[in-house]
Amino acid sequence: MSNAIELKQVNFFDGDLHILRNITGSIPKAKITTLVGPSGAGKTSFFRLCNGLRSPSSGDLYIERQHIDNFEPVELRRKVGIALQSATMISGSVHKNLSLPLDLQGKNLPLDKAKDLLQLVGLDETFLNRPIKDLSGGQRQKLSIARTLVNRPDILLLDEITSSLDRVSQQDIEELIQRINQQYGTTIVWITHNLEQARSIGDHTWVMMAGEVIESGESSMLDHPKDERVVRFVKGEDK
Repeated sequence: MSNAIELKQVNFFDGDLHILRNITGSIPKAKITTLVGPSGAGKTSFFRLCNGLRSPSSGDLYIERQHIDNFEPVELRRKVGIALQSATMISGSVHKNLSLPLDLQGKNLPLDKAKDLLQLVGLDETFLNRPIKDLSGGQRQKLSIARTLVNRPDILLLDEITSSLDRVSQQDIEELIQRINQQYGTTIVWITHNLEQARSIGDHTWVMMAGEVIESGESSMLDHPKDERVVRFVKGEDK
């Protein structure tokens, strides 16, 4: 199995803080990998390295076998998309927000492509002209994902994107992400605090604590972790 992301002894410091500690590991291509661990484990910092918002302090990071230093920033962010828990929206219509990534490149989003993207995330074309303020939390999250898909990234990073949604909306997003993964072969890396979600959605899982990958493997390993720290975390003793 080839890897979408590979890390070799990666360290990341923010000032004097040692955020990521000697991480070596890989994210398999075209699969869904979930990242779990207590707050402050370094999960979001890992994402920032993967799409070039931050650079490793030492070690090597490869995106689809190419060293991250060899990418132009714009090229990297097209290849590695990121969707956040509360994505920033601009005032105006759904179409205006959906077009934003191409507007910033001086390009236009064709109407048929805009409709296709909305359809992909389960919103019909009548949403195009709706004011952004009229959307529910779940609809905004679907729009955020559609906007991330405008550049057709090979890798999609998801940071707690369902944590503030009700159960029905959460299930909608989970099914959407699985569909994107299966339909396009997009590599998905999903930070979640929901261990049940990590088990059911993930093909593979990383457990991170204090800037280290403590245990990784098929997501079923959360049912029988080997490391005592992960055992305590899964039991809810170390959040």
